[in-house]
Amino acid sequence: MSVTFGAVLKDWRQNRRISQLDLGLAANVSSRHISFLETGRSKPSRSMVMRLCDELEVPRQARNQFMSSAGLSPAYKSRDLSESDMAPVQQAVDWMLERHAPFPALAMDRHWNVTALNATAQLLLQGMGVFVGNSLLNVLLENEAVQNAIVNLDEVITHTLARLRTESAHLGGDCILDEAIERLQQLGGGDVHTQPDLLPAFIPARYNLNGQEFSLFSTFSQFGTAEDIALSELKIEMMFPADEKTRALLMAMA
Repeated sequence: MSVTFGAVLKDWRQNRRISQLDLGLAANVSSRHISFLETGRSKPSRSMVMRLCDELEVPRQARNQFMSSAGLSPAYKSRDLSESDMAPVQQAVDWMLERHAPFPALAMDRHWNVTALNATAQLLLQGMGVFVGNSLLNVLLENEAVQNAIVNLDEVITHTLARLRTESAHLGGDCILDEAIERLQQLGGGDVHTQPDLLPAFIPARYNLNGQEFSLFSTFSQFGTAEDIALSELKIEMMFPADEKTRALLMAMA
């Protein structure tokens, strides 16, 4: 049984916790029109679907579901980086990863599957059995070498859970991310806000590798103005040394 446009719209509106009145005001239509769209008494135009998706911050892949439920053709495609028109993007990804050396950096998709590693990241991760194509979620959940190497595993799990919940909520729910959340909750973690003292500016991940401790924090980059599904979901993680000892170790490795 196909899902109606009204059901999809109502589900996303409630997911975003926006009333019909507020959505109507944001989209410059009446709340009555939003009600008619949700009950099927009105049929949306293509421009109306796009406007509502913009106001609800619907990800590119889910926008195709909006289009399909309204009887319209998809608006977005998912391209592989190897396709010719994606060459500038592939070059940009390679440039960012390579220029970030001697610090580790990687690229991953919406489900945390590694799509690229720079030389430093390869050197640090391959010893723990982590390669391009692996899911970092499965690595954290199942790879004992990685679990044993992370000195502050509970803190890492706690902050990973926070990221996963945010990403799943943005996507309107994602079965793979939601399953990882459930499994991570069983693995460990805790509430960092129970600490009585002032929280630090950031909490790095600390790894013990071959008797040396590396302390790293991360920044994440995504492509702005991306209209391709895969490109809009691609994330680049760049890791930086959290202390001078780690910086010196990474420089020596280079």
